[in-house]
Amino acid sequence: MEFKELKEAIDQVELVDAHAHNIVSLDSSFPFIRTFSEATGDSLSFAPHSLSFKRNLREVAQLYGSEVSLEAIEKHRQTLGLHSLTSKCFNEARISALLIDDGLKLDKKHDTEWHRNFVPYVGRVLRIETLAEQILDEESPDDSSWTLDSFTKAFVERLNSLVPEIVALKTIAAYRSGLDIDTHVSKEVAENGLVEVLQAEKLVRIGNKGLIDYILTLSLEVAERYDLPLQIHTGDLDLRLSNPLHLRTLLEDKRFEKCRIVLLHASYPFSKEASYLSSVYPQVFLDFGLAVPKLSAHGMVSSVKELLHLASTKKVMFSTDGYATPETYYLGAKKAREVIFLVLRDACVGGDLSLMEAIDAAKDILSRNAIAFYNIDVDTSSSIPQSRISPKSQIEEPHVQEDSSSFVRVIWVDTSGQQRCRVVQAQRFNRSVKKNGIGLTHASMGMTSFYDGPAEESKLTGIGEIRLVPDLSTKRIIPWTKQESMVLADMLLKPGEAWDYCPRETLRRVTNVLKDEFDLVMNAGFENEFYLLKNVVREGKEDYVPFEVGPYCSTSSYDAAAKIFHEIIPALESLNIAVEQFHAESGKGQFEVSLGHTIAFHAADNLVYTREVIRSVARKHGLLATFVPKYDLCDIGSGSHVHISLWKNGENVFPASDESSAHGMSSIGEEFMAGVLFHLPSIFAVLAPLPNSYDRIQPNTFSGAFQCWGKENREAAIRTASPPGAPDGLVTNFEIKACDGSTNPHLSLAIIMAAGIDGLRRHLQLPDPIDTNPADVAATLNRLPETLSEAVEALEKDKVLHELLGQNLLVAITGVRKAEVQYYSKNPGASKQLIHRY
Repeated sequence: MEFKELKEAIDQVELVDAHAHNIVSLDSSFPFIRTFSEATGDSLSFAPHSLSFKRNLREVAQLYGSEVSLEAIEKHRQTLGLHSLTSKCFNEARISALLIDDGLKLDKKHDTEWHRNFVPYVGRVLRIETLAEQILDEESPDDSSWTLDSFTKAFVERLNSLVPEIVALKTIAAYRSGLDIDTHVSKEVAENGLVEVLQAEKLVRIGNKGLIDYILTLSLEVAERYDLPLQIHTGDLDLRLSNPLHLRTLLEDKRFEKCRIVLLHASYPFSKEASYLSSVYPQVFLDFGLAVPKLSAHGMVSSVKELLHLASTKKVMFSTDGYATPETYYLGAKKAREVIFLVLRDACVGGDLSLMEAIDAAKDILSRNAIAFYNIDVDTSSSIPQSRISPKSQIEEPHVQEDSSSFVRVIWVDTSGQQRCRVVQAQRFNRSVKKNGIGLTHASMGMTSFYDGPAEESKLTGIGEIRLVPDLSTKRIIPWTKQESMVLADMLLKPGEAWDYCPRETLRRVTNVLKDEFDLVMNAGFENEFYLLKNVVREGKEDYVPFEVGPYCSTSSYDAAAKIFHEIIPALESLNIAVEQFHAESGKGQFEVSLGHTIAFHAADNLVYTREVIRSVARKHGLLATFVPKYDLCDIGSGSHVHISLWKNGENVFPASDESSAHGMSSIGEEFMAGVLFHLPSIFAVLAPLPNSYDRIQPNTFSGAFQCWGKENREAAIRTASPPGAPDGLVTNFEIKACDGSTNPHLSLAIIMAAGIDGLRRHLQLPDPIDTNPADVAATLNRLPETLSEAVEALEKDKVLHELLGQNLLVAITGVRKAEVQYYSKNPGASKQLIHRY
């Protein structure tokens, strides 16, 4: 029998991970070795010699292209950074929905919201014992000691209030007091249990059986009322108490016979018992997370086969039981696909299932059963993955047809802000490049806007090679030519070791500093201004001129470009890039496309792809789109204004908490923005990287020529913004005017973030805002760099930014900029050719 169809069906299913836990920061005290073992304490010393440990260690090493050792993998993790390695793991896992039990105590764990950066749908599972402990750690409502009545009232009210926010309840009674649940426990027994618990410890840990049974019974009543499923931890730990057969009293209680229950962890080693219960009781469902991937290869297959001895394939569900590290998710997903294939293949061989029945069962087990059971609103169709994932959570590598006409563009952005690519056939990409990358000369990051060779002072030469390694989380099908895809690349010296000059790694590293030191995430959104030019021949010479000449926000100008925008906007949406608005700008033939904000790393990636889309679609229409800062010295310039905000636990913390703040900003927001304002002269060398950039940054052109800030002041270098919907007087973000379309977006956001970090470290304070045209009070303000030379000089003196961005990279940046200054001072007319590079 041919099982290729079964294998393909299983590989293509987007998984619904129905039970997992929070991921922790890289500096958490959680030992990474526990990614591969459930052992703790002294038992961990034996864990590396278990079959599953050895196998899973090899799997992760292969994923990262590192040596097969804990030390090599941990080194790679630190180099890559948590966000990138999580993207990589989830990209490979292809999980479309994730249900998180956030009650597991883990050092420096990320909140549930954080996981939405990587998975389209994240639901919360509420651990009832944790909720009860949190309540008992609080003061009782009447300031007296807790009684059973006051606790019951508080617990039920809190649980009812949380129902809209959760998808399921969960109990860990199995390893606290056992599964022999007494649903008729008396109030006296429960009261005695409460007294015992409160006397035992300052921080409550509930272990008393009477009290746990009472809490579980209360929770079952709520679950019954709201039709909430209940996850029950079964198996492992204390095997005397965790056999699911103990649950028969609960399962046969008429009050709760409609309450849907899922037995977690395949009830290992009681998988047969769990299968029996599922076959006898209609409300009992099964989940095999933890058994896969923590058992040996034979053990995983055996455990899942035992579940299916009696249980319906409509009642068995997948989960990773991922916890603490993204690698646990990757391993759980990878091994689950393999195990389900082996189990269902054998069922076909044994005559239990036909091939089509096996395919249907696989889809049920891996996604459809959980969607129905937990009432999840998610589309797991593998045929249109691009359309259902929000911009910030796109992590899926699209499928590109592998034939001789299928190509993959591997894209990077150099120090001078030029977007470049190498192109390989899809077969070679999948066979080799996606893992090993492409060789690239060191000189590539020393090239200028006028010559494809390294600037002498960049200290980069044609000697030496790095690896251009694709970040598969950024791989996208190219909207304007379906036979190709594109992917952004990191620059590595070797697997696991980033190159000092890699722009994406620089942003990743500075992002980690902001997160680790201040628990903050920077969001960014770019406004892209560009000209649409047409080719004409004048007196026998080729020239480019605006394709139309309407004014700012002209309807006729938009109408002239409407056909182009009807391709640009859907193309961006297909790449999961959110577009907020687009319109004609002030220049002749100039337009703007404003992107939605997202975390800085994604914002930079999005800007690279946005430029690709706009240029390519314009070219299809016979036009040239250029982002050059000053296309015409007699017309308005083109910027790439960037909006910045700060987020913590999924909330924007840039605004003040109330209207008492003088400027509508939180102290964190003010200090961060003060750092950016302080370092702005140095930042110019990255945000405005061409001599041509300074033809744009002039007074009275909305480009921010003076070192000042203002509230909704578009002439100030930094403008604080209060968009529609924000409370009166509160600031949600700030805009930096200097950034233009020739900048490297990853380096720009890295240097902005580095300046903000310095502001936070030194608690810098803002000067008074400027509420008039800065040019009118120029005598009282510092003029920002008027030339690239001045900006480079400021950057060379700025030791703080050298420390945060890296000395080698700063030498390359200033070396390239000096070469730009020298060349264009001798060849002023050469800037006209920049329209072909930006």
